[in-house]
Amino acid sequence: MALPEALRDHRVVVVGAGIGGLVSALELAHRGMQVTVVEAGAAPGGKMRQLVVDGATIDSGPTVFTMRWVFDQLLAELGTSLEEMLVLEPLGILARHAWRGTHSTLDLFSDIGRSEQAIAAFSSPQEGRRFVAFCAQSRALYRALEGPYIRSQKPTLSSIARDLGPRGLGVLMGLGPFATMWNALGKQFHDPRLQQLFARYATYCGSSPWLAPATLMLVAQVEQDGVWSVRGGMHAVAVALAQLAQRMGVRFRYGTACTEIEVQGARASGVLLADGTRIAADAVVFNGDAGALAQGLLGRPAQGAAPRVKVGQRSLSALTWSMHTRPSGFALVRHNVFFDSDYAGEFDDIFRKRTLPRHGTVYVCAQDRHDDAQQPPGCERLLCLVNAPPDGDTRPFDASETLACETHSLALLRQCGLKLQPQSHQVVLTTPHGFNQLFPGTGGALYGRATHGWMSAFQRPSSQSRLAGLYLAGGSVHPGPGVPMAAMSGRLAAATLMAHLDSTSRSRRVVISGGMSTP
Repeated sequence: MALPEALRDHRVVVVGAGIGGLVSALELAHRGMQVTVVEAGAAPGGKMRQLVVDGATIDSGPTVFTMRWVFDQLLAELGTSLEEMLVLEPLGILARHAWRGTHSTLDLFSDIGRSEQAIAAFSSPQEGRRFVAFCAQSRALYRALEGPYIRSQKPTLSSIARDLGPRGLGVLMGLGPFATMWNALGKQFHDPRLQQLFARYATYCGSSPWLAPATLMLVAQVEQDGVWSVRGGMHAVAVALAQLAQRMGVRFRYGTACTEIEVQGARASGVLLADGTRIAADAVVFNGDAGALAQGLLGRPAQGAAPRVKVGQRSLSALTWSMHTRPSGFALVRHNVFFDSDYAGEFDDIFRKRTLPRHGTVYVCAQDRHDDAQQPPGCERLLCLVNAPPDGDTRPFDASETLACETHSLALLRQCGLKLQPQSHQVVLTTPHGFNQLFPGTGGALYGRATHGWMSAFQRPSSQSRLAGLYLAGGSVHPGPGVPMAAMSGRLAAATLMAHLDSTSRSRRVVISGGMSTP
């Protein structure tokens, strides 16, 4: 959408250089607008952060690159490509899974046939066939929802029903739209270990499998479409996009937080920075957690721009250990998941008891490993993660609490065959309290509002805020969390802003164009 010449001097401030903010800045600069990005951190990326531990740079946020079509389509419109900017390696093994008390493992592959064979050997041929049927259902679900949900600004029940059509509605009804993910998977698989494995997809949205809708099964298709590792880590994606934006004329101000979104005449008019600098703007894109707006952390005038998320509605936080150490005894691949014996107890501890889980699943990203599981010489870069309650704004998560969780997690890894001996100088711990300090207004929640209940898909804020001239991007708004979804939110925010400039109506619905990502 080309802007009229009279609108090309429009000034836009993007608050936050996370992936949603970077994509919004790229889109708007491409349309000829004057764009300034302000970022509290010293570098772009937001949650796509890297930590230096024992001299090694370790991805300590998102570690999985999926749905590359989102970036392929964006960059093609900007006249470049992922291949020109980054080095990506497709992963044949999506993840390696292990369970407490056994050294047997189960790999899921990008090739469905290989996964079927692995599941048949691990469990039974019948479960292998059930997996193939599960993949077919998740593929149909993804194809039905990509356009009406992922590409569309703030879908409603009526718009979803209209856009899905009879075939798409049939897919949802066949799944059981009111079913929880855990119950739906219980009908798919008879082996409780497989139910546990695929229920973990709910945590990709920061949710409990016992409360998340069955529609989150579509994550299986997202992984089947491809998982890549990025040379230089996921942080390299943010750096590359920021460099492209700079070449397109976007100005960046790092190291200074935005303290207020200024309002004049019931419309966003600019921002106030922590150092006292004021930047006037015709529009503002806020790429932070929408809860920060509702809590008044960006000033009272903008407080009503987004709905408040109650503590009990927040998504998962995490306890993470970024470490540089030498593992032994387990053939790690890039992505590894270690399950404990009480999966229901993990989410009961987090969401009901509001404590660190006594039997938490441990995710290990081995950032120097590939499909061959070959161990590199010397120490390795690992990110270990355990789900945690998003209460980092109400309590500190002190050493005694986190040490108990660490001790249990290391014991689980040992029982699965993995031995770690991290020293204090080789580890950086981040708690929900630490995540709340990094991302104010969240309590440490990493995914905005939890996706609990079948109506949750319609409860995230949209790119159009309640304040004229203020637009929202990031993982806390529609279409949801994760790197590609946050990128899509950035596209939707930019498209909504441009649609408002090109129209006198703020009710105009925005849909990102493009064909289906799957053949």
